[in-house]
Amino acid sequence: MLEKEYYTYLRLEKGLSANSIEAYGRDYARLKSYMDAHNIDVVHATYDDLQAFVYETSRGVVSVRTQARLIAGVHSFYSFLLYHNYITQDPSELLETPKKEQYLPEVLSLKEIDAMIAQIDMSKAESHRNRAIVEMLYGSGLRVSELVNLKLSHVYLNEGYMRILGKGTKERLVPISPEAIKWFDYWLEDRAQLDIKPEYKDIVFLNRYGRQLTRAMIFTIIKSLAHEAGILKKISPHTL
Repeated sequence: MLEKEYYTYLRLEKGLSANSIEAYGRDYARLKSYMDAHNIDVVHATYDDLQAFVYETSRGVVSVRTQARLIAGVHSFYSFLLYHNYITQDPSELLETPKKEQYLPEVLSLKEIDAMIAQIDMSKAESHRNRAIVEMLYGSGLRVSELVNLKLSHVYLNEGYMRILGKGTKERLVPISPEAIKWFDYWLEDRAQLDIKPEYKDIVFLNRYGRQLTRAMIFTIIKSLAHEAGILKKISPHTL
């Protein structure tokens, strides 16, 4: 019951995305498992209990970034308890989040992006789709989740923009470059030849079976193109 309330709080009151809710859910499950193993009521855990949990869970196993993620999950759960009057004081408020490692993100040069695009085999059925995907990620800066959930009804090619529902259900208008529009049009012609499942009629990017592409498939496409282009950097769709 408490877990269900927590998920509802994350979804409706915090407005988090499905991926964020899943991540916070994993953090809660680890916390609950630890407290149960030590015969501690997770609702009434003390600061010392939480400090021991973070120490035992993080010791020699996770990076500073992962530890910070875990502590954020703990803060989130006890903020929920406080908000809904399950507790009167937040025992996690003194838990300190470790400073994350500072690093420069990987970036691609225009030459490298052109090299990736050149690896798209235009003789294959999915070529127009993959080119449109690269152009949309690079030219419009979409997140992967936004790309896979993009709807035809939210794309206005004549006006040159699309309506994107982002994190926390926040909506924004994003311009589409002329190059992206060109390949998008090509893909729509190919898409029209697919046997599209009814529930995916409004989804832009589909696989050969007429089903929605997954985040994992987008990662595979981008990493494969980078590998074939001889790019040794750590590449993901976010790099574009």
